[in-house]
Amino acid sequence: MKRICLFPLIAVCLCCCDPSDHPFEGAGEIEDPEDPAVVDPATFDDYQRVALTSKVTGVQPMTGIVLWNTSSYNDTDNIQLEFSYMLYSDVCKQKGVYDWTPVENLLKKVSERGHQAVIRFRYVYPGYSAAVPDYIKSLENYQATNGRSEGKRTEFPDWTCAELQRFHLEFYQLFAEKYDNDPRLAFLETGFGLWAEYHIYDGPFVLGKTFPSKDFQASFFRRMEELFLDTPWCISIDAADDTYGPFHDDPGLLNGRFGNFDDSFMCEDHDGYNYESWRFFGTTRYKRAPLGGEFSYYEDYDQEHCLDADGIYHRTFESEVRKFHMTFIIGNDQPGYQTMSRIREASMAMGYHFAIKDFRIKPGEGAGVLIENIGVAPIYRDAYVAVGGVRGAYNLRHLMPGNEAWVEIRNPSVSASSSPTIECDHLVSGQKITYDADVK
Repeated sequence: MKRICLFPLIAVCLCCCDPSDHPFEGAGEIEDPEDPAVVDPATFDDYQRVALTSKVTGVQPMTGIVLWNTSSYNDTDNIQLEFSYMLYSDVCKQKGVYDWTPVENLLKKVSERGHQAVIRFRYVYPGYSAAVPDYIKSLENYQATNGRSEGKRTEFPDWTCAELQRFHLEFYQLFAEKYDNDPRLAFLETGFGLWAEYHIYDGPFVLGKTFPSKDFQASFFRRMEELFLDTPWCISIDAADDTYGPFHDDPGLLNGRFGNFDDSFMCEDHDGYNYESWRFFGTTRYKRAPLGGEFSYYEDYDQEHCLDADGIYHRTFESEVRKFHMTFIIGNDQPGYQTMSRIREASMAMGYHFAIKDFRIKPGEGAGVLIENIGVAPIYRDAYVAVGGVRGAYNLRHLMPGNEAWVEIRNPSVSASSSPTIECDHLVSGQKITYDADVK
């Protein structure tokens, strides 16, 4: 679909220079998370160095270009993630009755291909009725709004309805209880408005009516913080706009663990509105939650050339990925414009990338591994270096881009034939986290 950018700029001060030359900085910054399992390098002075050679040759789990689950190109290891919209009304039709079969079917099919899912539930899509449960639509005090969006007759929910608000909170409570630690689910996207992308730029926007009030949004975000302890969840950068989002009125919400997604990544004007929206949410947000999005549909040219090796609009995909610390991007149309080899290459430029710089053992005691994250983002699930099946205590989710750490593995059975592995319990069958190594 083609989307036209009609958003007003949010009030964020920029220095008078080209954003491409300016450090990506903003509010809500956080320090690198600390892990008490960090080990003094001197611990391994009397350990024996062991040669180790390895190379990352594939896309790492939970990173990269994302194809829709319906794509004819998704049966490949050139991607690790698949995206799907899902409808609230498909899961719940009667009050208190939830049938998670649609979610189960999706997760099953995606995981059978050796991939994980990125899911976004939505109410509004141009040309369709709102995906509000039937029992709510039948209430006397529920009055949906019909209007036109993207040139199509579209139904918008009635957010004045207390039952819709109650249902929305209950839905995510039950979803979290069932799927918060499901390895088939990589990331959850959520939001309101068109496509759940946090705007109604074309259609009948009425805050509190066709779009939930800021008070309800604030309650929802705080509830999400309580519910999702494992699954990383993201909202659109368009929530930075005070027209829609609650963050200007309630800046404490910016301390939340949510990530962001940008549905017009690589568009021509990305250094304007999009850049400012990213900055609003804090440029170190990637340290706590994943950043993702979708390639721009503003122009056909955007989709055709966003992954060109020479770049588009004077910037390359890889440079933008480094600048914004991106972990995933929906690029469903890209197999029509790029080779799968290029999609694989672009995917490998995203997210975490581990390199083991030193490997030492001490028979009868254990091993020491010096590991660095040479990627652009951390891994967002618990992961550990292991030797001989024994994991070290250091959690690699704390290893930020450009940082390294010594990991101690206490395993008396290690030998010169032992090799490190990276273990993560949040993987599906066929997935494996690999690393670079050239230890001599």
